[in-house]
Amino acid sequence: MSAGPVLVVDDDTVSRHVLGQALAAAKLDYVSVGSGAEALAQIEKVHPSIVLLDLVMPPPDGYQVLRILRARAETRDLPVVVLTAIDADDEVAKAFEAGADDFVRKPFKPVELVARVRGQLRLRTAMETLAQKERDAQVVLELTQALASNLDFRGILFTVVQRIAEVGHIDRVSIVLVRETGNVGYVVAASDDEQLRDLPIDLGKYPEIQQVLTSGAPLIIPDATKHPLFDIVRADQAGREKGDNPIAFSSMCVLPILYEKKPLGVIFLRARAAYGFGEREVDLCRTISGAMAIALRNARVLQSLRDQTQQVTVARFEAERRLRSLQRYADFFESSADGIVVIDAEGHLLFSNPTARKITGYEEEELRGRRLLDVFFNGGDGDLGTLLKESFARGEYPQGMDVRVERKRDGAKLVLSMNFSSVLREEGAILCTFRDVTQERAVEAELLKTKDFLQRVIDSSVDAIISADMEGRVVFFNRAAERIYRREAKDVVGLDVRELYPKGTAERHMRLIRDGKGRVEGLRTEILDGSGAAVPVSFAGALIYDRDVPVGSVGIFTDLREKMRMEQSLKQAQDQLIDQERQAVIAELAGAAAHELNQPLTSVLNYATLLRRLLTEGSQGERAAAVIEQETERMAEIVRKIGKITKYETKTYVGKQKILDLDKASEESTKTSEPAPEPNT
Repeated sequence: MSAGPVLVVDDDTVSRHVLGQALAAAKLDYVSVGSGAEALAQIEKVHPSIVLLDLVMPPPDGYQVLRILRARAETRDLPVVVLTAIDADDEVAKAFEAGADDFVRKPFKPVELVARVRGQLRLRTAMETLAQKERDAQVVLELTQALASNLDFRGILFTVVQRIAEVGHIDRVSIVLVRETGNVGYVVAASDDEQLRDLPIDLGKYPEIQQVLTSGAPLIIPDATKHPLFDIVRADQAGREKGDNPIAFSSMCVLPILYEKKPLGVIFLRARAAYGFGEREVDLCRTISGAMAIALRNARVLQSLRDQTQQVTVARFEAERRLRSLQRYADFFESSADGIVVIDAEGHLLFSNPTARKITGYEEEELRGRRLLDVFFNGGDGDLGTLLKESFARGEYPQGMDVRVERKRDGAKLVLSMNFSSVLREEGAILCTFRDVTQERAVEAELLKTKDFLQRVIDSSVDAIISADMEGRVVFFNRAAERIYRREAKDVVGLDVRELYPKGTAERHMRLIRDGKGRVEGLRTEILDGSGAAVPVSFAGALIYDRDVPVGSVGIFTDLREKMRMEQSLKQAQDQLIDQERQAVIAELAGAAAHELNQPLTSVLNYATLLRRLLTEGSQGERAAAVIEQETERMAEIVRKIGKITKYETKTYVGKQKILDLDKASEESTKTSEPAPEPNT
């Protein structure tokens, strides 16, 4: 995957913190910013591998950031997963239109968030790998076409090694050819020396080349300074190519050039710094070495091909004779909308109509006498040629066979649907008709690709999606439905949709859909899972039409269990806060009452003491005053305790809210044991 971090863009501090925790737990590097402007600045600095983008922010909001990213060439393909707390499908559609690759609703599950991030990273890695393979394939095509040409073969070999060095960022690439006997090799091309040609080398000084020629397998040496293969030549460099000290190259790779399992030479790749010769480099060079082996072999047999020219000339005269015998069919063939060619049993063309010439891009004289495989398959695809020949020998003629060809005139890639027939058996000829079906096959491929993509989108939905025909039979049941219902699709498809609801619910849903002109949204209802338990869901449903005729229905279900649990927890917290606020008010009222009662109680106590002093000790009035004094003192003690408890001793409950801590106040008043204030006298 790309080495860049995950860029988190959210103006909410709590959301950024939660997102960072989820990514850190998944061991994903991340960078957090709080605005769209900061995000655009950070992208140029950290080059993130993916962006988690909140949609609702101060300008520039998530939609504007998305449009800016998609308008820039360097960020056009950067994966973006949007975050939104808005529970509306049109907002999600708007995000996708702006360029989002995926979305996650808030509040999110960390597991789901990480899974979507990793999914987008894997998708980006796959796309980068595919692009690299396409570039490698283009290089292979370029070099194999060069090797197949009849231009200066020496110059072509230099082009090959130079391109390999350029594509692989390798310091030196050379081609060493060997003879069937002897211990001498010839360096025929080197990427760093265009003038180097046919330099003889003693293979005894090159144990790495000898090993590859003997085994016929590639050899990769990560560290030449320590590899035991070079122990023999470390001290003695005589006989090796000038400046070709193996220790001077840290890493090397040697691949054989084989033709029919016989070694013709090697492709020698060397890097001065440490270099990881991976599967990509080895496969690229192996493909090129195969093409080079064929090109070298062709160069050796070129003279023998020239010797066959006379035989071909004789065959051409025979073909022309047979063509004259087919002239009576020409009028019919000329007016056909399909391409028509006539070939003999060996595959040589005897006749072609105008449509055939238009499709292939050849003139009539160019086609006459050529082999069918040379025209349609560039002289290759020997397996297909053998198959056709064997089929013709058995009296079997393939029908509706799609073949891919390259038109000579403009190099266009075409797909032809070909049919073979033996209607001209009296002449020993075979009729081949074909038509250009490139557009039709492209449309079919695009439809299949679109179908696969839609299937993946539906399967990746977090909501359950269920479709049924007009008779109520379930025809589609996605993965999210399997999770919510706890039932597998193979067990549900084909069942009556009513079995998925409590009794009467399915009928009620259909009535609401029909009353809503074919759709209903945001309906809270219940379904039955595999164990028969009721599951609360939010339901949206619609009829599926084919030319204004309903042919089925589709329902989308959102699991509400987690949402309802969160709502219940929130309600409990609110109830506790209200109760504690009430307790605080009561405590404040008690404190105020104690404060107000202190003064009158002091007055009563003073007057009771004064009466006792004025009345005769032991008299009835004095005893009554003593009782008043005693009870007033007890009431004053109670008021003092209330005053101590209501010193506004508080503790934190939620956020900035405080409640009266009566227990703490009471305990502290007991510990301090402060003496009660004396009554005012």
